[in-house]
Amino acid sequence: MSGTMDEVLEVVDVVADSGLEGVVTWLLRLLGLVALVAGVGLWLLTEAGLLWLPAILILVGLVLIAAPSVLLVLAEFA
Repeated sequence: MSGTMDEVLEVVDVVADSGLEGVVTWLLRLLGLVALVAGVGLWLLTEAGLLWLPAILILVGLVLIAAPSVLLVLAEFA
């Protein structure tokens, strides 16, 4: 697991060095927002209560919204 995190931080460093960090950050946040809205929409428009797919979409959306900021901070310290 540590090797995977090192690879992710290396990719974040390359993106930060290339000057595309703002574009990538906003793209991931936009995808997260779309997933979050889709999950909430599925949850509200279905009559079965809390379903697995909407819950997963909401979770993925929240992670995509928060992950870019966290990864950039970790890359600065690494």
